[in-house]
This record gives sequence, C-alpha cells and structure tokens, in this order.
Amino acid sequence: MTQTLIMALIASVITTILIVPLTKKVQKGEITNKQLLNSFIFVLIASFVIGFTIIYITKIDLHWTVFAYVLPVITLIGALVSKGVEQTLKGFLFLASILLLGYMFSAPFFNADKKYESAQKEEQVEIEPFDETKTPASVPPRFAQNKMKKAFGQVPNTSYYELGNLQIQKVDGEYVYIAPVEFSGLFKWFNGKTTPGYFTMSATDSTDNPKFVKSEMTYVPSAYLNKNLERHIRLANPTLIFYGDPQLEVDDEGKPFYIRSYGEFISARNGFDVKGIVMVDAATGDSQVLTLDEVPEFIDGAVSPESVSLQNSYFGNYIHGFWNSVFGKKDVKLPSDEGTEANVSPIFNENGEMYYFTDFTSPKEGVDSMLGYALTDARSGESTYYTGNLEESYMDSRGALDIIEKKFIEKEWEGEMPILYNFYGEASWLAPVLDSNGFLQNYFIVSAANPEISAFGTTPNDALKQYRTALSRGGGTVDGTSNSEEATISGDVLRVYKERVGDYTVVSFLLNTGQNFTISSQNAPLAIYLQEGDHVVITYYATKEQFLPVKEIMIEDIVTQ
Repeated sequence: MTQTLIMALIASVITTILIVPLTKKVQKGEITNKQLLNSFIFVLIASFVIGFTIIYITKIDLHWTVFAYVLPVITLIGALVSKGVEQTLKGFLFLASILLLGYMFSAPFFNADKKYESAQKEEQVEIEPFDETKTPASVPPRFAQNKMKKAFGQVPNTSYYELGNLQIQKVDGEYVYIAPVEFSGLFKWFNGKTTPGYFTMSATDSTDNPKFVKSEMTYVPSAYLNKNLERHIRLANPTLIFYGDPQLEVDDEGKPFYIRSYGEFISARNGFDVKGIVMVDAATGDSQVLTLDEVPEFIDGAVSPESVSLQNSYFGNYIHGFWNSVFGKKDVKLPSDEGTEANVSPIFNENGEMYYFTDFTSPKEGVDSMLGYALTDARSGESTYYTGNLEESYMDSRGALDIIEKKFIEKEWEGEMPILYNFYGEASWLAPVLDSNGFLQNYFIVSAANPEISAFGTTPNDALKQYRTALSRGGGTVDGTSNSEEATISGDVLRVYKERVGDYTVVSFLLNTGQNFTISSQNAPLAIYLQEGDHVVITYYATKEQFLPVKEIMIEDIVTQ
C-alpha cells in the first residue's frame, strides 16, 4: 500500500500545482500568501482524499495514461481561476490534454495492425492424432459444478459460504477441477474472516465425487476491505495492467494460490499483451510478480483465458486493419464463443500441458463452416493456428452442437464444451451431452468433415469405440494414433463375430496369438467370408486397444484389401 500512497500523493501535488494560481493572480485580483498557502493545503488534501478513495474503491491502475481522463478537467479549472501568463500556460495545457484524450479514444482506429502483430500464431495443418488409449479431460464444468454444489454439506458453517468459479488444472499428475469456497456476503465475511478451503473433482472421470480440502484462505475475491484479493493485488502493484479474473491454482501439496495475469497496453490505454503473473499466497497474502518464464511448474493457467480470447479476436479480425473488420471483412474469421472460460476451452495434451482451444468461423450469418482453429499454450501464451485440410470443409463448433441438439431433440439434451480432436486420422468434434438439469448423459463424437458420421457412448472411450465402427462403415479411413505404428502379423482365426451395422458388416475376430481385431466390409468386402480356422495375414494399427483396427487383410485362398 505504501507505493500506492506515494503515487496518490504525487498525483495530488501535481493536481494542486495545476489548480492553485501560484502567481497569486486570480480573476478577482490577487490573493495573499496566507490565502495561497491555505488554498494549496486544502486542494492538496482534498485531491489526495478523493484520488485515493477512487483508487481504493475502483481498484484502477495508476499507469500514467489514466491521468489523461482527468487532466482536461484539472487544467480547465486551473485556467479559469488564474490570470495572466499563468492562465495562458494552463490554457495551452488544457488544449494539450484534450489532444491527448482524443489520442486515447482514437487508439482502436489506428493500432489494429499492432494488435494483429501481437497475436501472431505459428501455422500448421492438423493437430497430432489423439492416443485413443488415453482419456481426454472431458467432464463438462457445469456438471462438475452441479456435483460440487450437492456436496456442499461437507463445508463447515455452510451458510457463510458459496461455491466459487471452477478452474481446471493438473495436480500431482491428475486432471482435476478446483473450485474455491467463497463468502456469500459482507456480514458472512465479517463473521467468518477466512474461507475454509476448496473442492476438487476429477476432470476425466464423471463418476468421481467431489472432495472438500480444508485449507483456510484469507485473501479471496469475495472478501472485503484490504482482504479483498483484487484490492490486495492492486495496492501492492499500483502501476501493473491486469486483464482477466484472478484464478485459483493449487500446488502438488494442495496449497492454494491465486494468480492474475498482467501485461502491457498495445498503445494508449487500448489493447493488451500478457507478460506475466502476480501470485498470491491465499492464506498469508504474500505476493510475487513473475514473468511468464519464471512461473512455477505447478501453475497451468498463467495466461488468463480472457487475454487469450482477446488475442484470438485480434488475430481473426485485424488481418487487414480496423476498417476491413467493420466493412469489407476480407479474410476475417471470428473466434467461436462456445468455450467454457471466456470463450475458450482449456484442454491438456498427452504431455500434460494445458492449452486453450477455440475455433474460427465465417463472419457471414448462417454459415457454420470452420475456417481454422487455434491452440494457445496456457503457460507461455505461444499459439498455433491450424488451417485444417483445405480440401475438405470442416463444420464449426456451433454446427456440432446443433447436430447434438437435433439428435436428442425429444429429450431436450444439449452439448457443451465441444473440442476438436484428431481421432483415427479424422478431424472430429467431441462434446459431453447434458440434460436440462445439467447432468451428464453421454459423450457425442461427430466427424467435422462428414457430419453424417457420428457416435455416442456413456464414456469418452466407449464413444471412441463406437466412433471407430461408424468411421469404418461410413467410408472413413481409420488411421493410427499418435503413438501407433503399422504392424503385420499372421495367424489362425479362433473366433469370429459378425455384426450387421447399416449397409455393412463389422467383423471382429480373435487370432491364435491372443489378439483381437476388427474390420468393416466397407473397406474389405470379402471379410464377410472370414470363418474359424482360416489362416490370415493382416496389416493393422498397433493402437494398444483391445480390438485393433485392421488396415489390410489376406485370407488363405481369398485376397482382399
């Protein structure tokens, strides 16, 4: 707070100098030394009290550009009460402050190119295939929040508190949702003083039950006065520029910390480019200002989702400047608003690194064609833009949700948190399906290029198995995964199971090697003749799944591919 007080005092001194006529000449004549001293003291105290009160209540930053909003008023008052040369000088300062204010308000019209440069992304075609032996972090936050609310009875003095915002992260190698317990009002804070802890729940297993972790926190967003988290951060860092809400992060020992992203304006007081975080111990209030390359390993979301969403907006809208984003809209692509956090969705790759996902669509109304998608590293802010296969037209996230809604129209179920994956070499949307009460019903997968190919199951892995079958019978090509290679094996068939699915037959069989395989007659028509005792030579994808997808099969005395 000391730094804030000093800066408020400096601003008050400048305000006093600009308002009080130092030459002692005023419109009604001339003032005495005593009157000058009294005026100086009165204006100094009044401006300090008013200024600090505004800073304390609004938690506004004290970056020098903030004074551009009040400078015209201060210089105008100074010019009106003074006389002679001093009045002329303050009149010029008034005109200069008007020009500065005009520059501030006009910044969005001329800094679009700088915004676009700040949001530059590496460009690739497709993401790596997903390892289908793993489980994506696919429990929707609304479902997790519902379960946590039902488990709120675990919290002591329940009536004092309410559930805070969810945050997904990796804790001790597991993907979990974290939600702090917050005060439910001023009087509850006054009586409670501290919050008792936070909830945690698996982000991959929908059957997991929320667990309440006891860990008292004093500096939280719902506290008041100096214990309010945002005010505590602001008073300690008066000049930093923040963008996005504070987020709770928990280290591998379960100790809670709050973080908030800070950065720089692109120009004037417009635009934002993230540079680091302020990390606060939620119990003691001890804080650190860290650049992005200094962020501790346990923090997954150093870059706020709000700042990522803002950068996506720059990247999509300002490719040819500001006016093109309003009128011509050449090459403009709009970021989706279907994300779970500030229009982006946090996901984890196979290395446990968190990224923010969003897809881009056409600004033309009624079009659900995806123009590309982006993944932004949640720790470094580095981003990659994927164009997708330009020979195919991909459906955007809104289109995928519309398909789910039509699929379950009678039950009034809807999809949430659509994420684009590369399943078996096919760009595919995965979305949890919830009922009207927010309870999870199933997982739905639909091809982005071929919306007629879709499947659903009770778990993500079950949906993947059904989707692989749908791809096989729908004419899609089932490729390997990120960790799989093609392999060739020969052996005798011990068991055969044939299932008629639509116009095709899915053949599953067991070799004497102990391995199970599956193939569709869509890709290998003569596979319908496979029977026990046949000797086969097959080329398959070593995906480590229980039933391995076959690429080619040769049956003794019958050849098929």
